Amino acid sequence: MRLDEYIEELEPDEAAERRRLADEKSYEILDYVEGLESRFESAVTGDSMVGSTAPSVFVGRSSYPNVNAGILAPVGREEHAEEFATSGNWYAQGLDIDNVLQYRTGLLNSRRSAKVAVDDVWDGFVGIQREVAIADRPVDIEIGLSETPSFDAERYATPQANAPAGPNATAESADLRENPHVPRAVEKTLEDDDWRAEGAMTYLYRRGFDVYEINRILSVGALGQGENRRLVPTRWSITAVDDTIGQFLRGSIRSNRSVDQVRVFENEYMGNRYWVVLAPGQWEFELVEMKSPGSIWNPDPAGDVYLASASEGYEGRTGYVDETAGAYYAARLGVLEYLDRIGRQGKALVLREVSDDYWAPVGVWQVRESVRNAFDDAPTGRRDGRDALAGESGVAETFHTAVRQIIPHLPISMATLRRKSDLVAGLQTDLSAFG
Repeated sequence: MRLDEYIEELEPDEAAERRRLADEKSYEILDYVEGLESRFESAVTGDSMVGSTAPSVFVGRSSYPNVNAGILAPVGREEHAEEFATSGNWYAQGLDIDNVLQYRTGLLNSRRSAKVAVDDVWDGFVGIQREVAIADRPVDIEIGLSETPSFDAERYATPQANAPAGPNATAESADLRENPHVPRAVEKTLEDDDWRAEGAMTYLYRRGFDVYEINRILSVGALGQGENRRLVPTRWSITAVDDTIGQFLRGSIRSNRSVDQVRVFENEYMGNRYWVVLAPGQWEFELVEMKSPGSIWNPDPAGDVYLASASEGYEGRTGYVDETAGAYYAARLGVLEYLDRIGRQGKALVLREVSDDYWAPVGVWQVRESVRNAFDDAPTGRRDGRDALAGESGVAETFHTAVRQIIPHLPISMATLRRKSDLVAGLQTDLSAFG
């Protein structure tokens, strides 16, 4: 499909509809929190919570190397515990921001302080946390609490840059009520004390584990050489897995033939719009983020569009990406998975526009899934009744022709984008640029 025809099909809905979530602010979440408090009161008996089912874990990062090790469990909806774990299924189900916040706030984080060095720690609270994380399905547990969970409704009404989470409570104890089922591939990585974490992560990925599962396993220190096994704060482990798998895939595609034409893909989800431009050449990648006034990271409705970018060349980059943070590695992973799937390489520009519809942050998983699904073979149903033409693409004669035709749909000018983007400016990136 010619790019101009493709873009015409992607015209956004009326402005009034597009701003609906921003105007409403979806404070229905507060009604949900009130009901959630009642469920917790009925589920917590004395100082224990019996019959909980833990689908996931959380490791905090404050006071590192002493961290809060937490077990996440829904209350009152144990039979649906698996739905509460962050995964690509949330995108497939078309969850909106309200839905995600309900899942997040519905998880009790039973936690206690722990040292990050774990090695062969498989007893006590941390041991139970680790067993929950390496299992391939939710685990029934009994948790002893030293306090009643408390709710701060104001925190949910005015979400900040960190995604809202459920209540916390200090845990005195935790006991398994069943034997967790651990996949053989995970057992193999645990048994090999000489296996570096990077190799173990790629081993699991090649055997069909998604990054969500690998992140959970890494976070509880179940990967890597024995003496180096540590609890890894969840926020760090998410980026570490995206980066490690991304590097593995980049190495896999670098000997592939180049894509043979310029193609543009588009996707839109939760008030975020993504344009992916793939062009012939060796591997290069850049993410440019445009955060509109009134969005969660650019709250002043009268301010300017906030721009952030990061890029890499054929040899990759060294050092962490500050401006775009975890979104960079999540978006890059989606592009690399597609190129690996089609057996090609090329240069890729991802443009992310964050509108004021994105009124509460849900995590970088939505970046990862939005870019992944931009390449899908079938349209993606959305709750607003409009289908994103994921998988269809527009074809342009040149990279810059593609960008010029996208520009009218962005909140910035070509001149502004050129000043921020190395790829649009025609600058070749290489490893020396990041020394």
